[in-house]
Amino acid sequence: MNPMTNIKNVLKLSERELANNSKSSWHDQYKDSAWIFVGGLPYDLTEGDVICVFSQYGEIVNINLVRDKATGKSRGFSFICYEDQRSTILAVDNLNGIKILGRTIRVDHCEQYKAPNADMSKIDEVTAAIRMEGCAPQLLQAPVKPEPVVKVEKEPKIKKEGKVKKKKEKKSKKKKKKSKNRSSSSDSDSSDN
Repeated sequence: MNPMTNIKNVLKLSERELANNSKSSWHDQYKDSAWIFVGGLPYDLTEGDVICVFSQYGEIVNINLVRDKATGKSRGFSFICYEDQRSTILAVDNLNGIKILGRTIRVDHCEQYKAPNADMSKIDEVTAAIRMEGCAPQLLQAPVKPEPVVKVEKEPKIKKEGKVKKKKEKKSKKKKKKSKNRSSSSDSDSSDN
């Protein structure tokens, strides 16, 4: 199929999806892959140039700009892997059909892409792990069990004995003073008579 026809078909799919307000998306069939295909790239772009354009929608963890084996020149298409699969949806919806250096590019999902097996001794550990395991989201094998909740009860407050004794002593002193005042006032009243 003509690349321009593919671009128009993807744009029509997105427009139909917006008009229907459906809960499911045509992107859902690619939910297990974080790879996208980019075609129609200008031949003089490097991996860094492609990363600059496509990293606006997410962190890129792998790129394969396909090159001619004999000359080393770009063949005009590449495969990009994002850290988060949701970034692929943004890239496909927003970058499909745009022009870069006068060329219209095509951006689409890749369902099952594996990076080429190059000489594994020449690549770093992270890239080797990504190539072996892929970079699509992994499903959890077993559900995570929540930890048991331990209730910690607060200890009831205990009044200090010293404070209680002091309060009692103060009360007894006040009573004694009052009784002395009453007795002295009654004594003075009796002496006046």
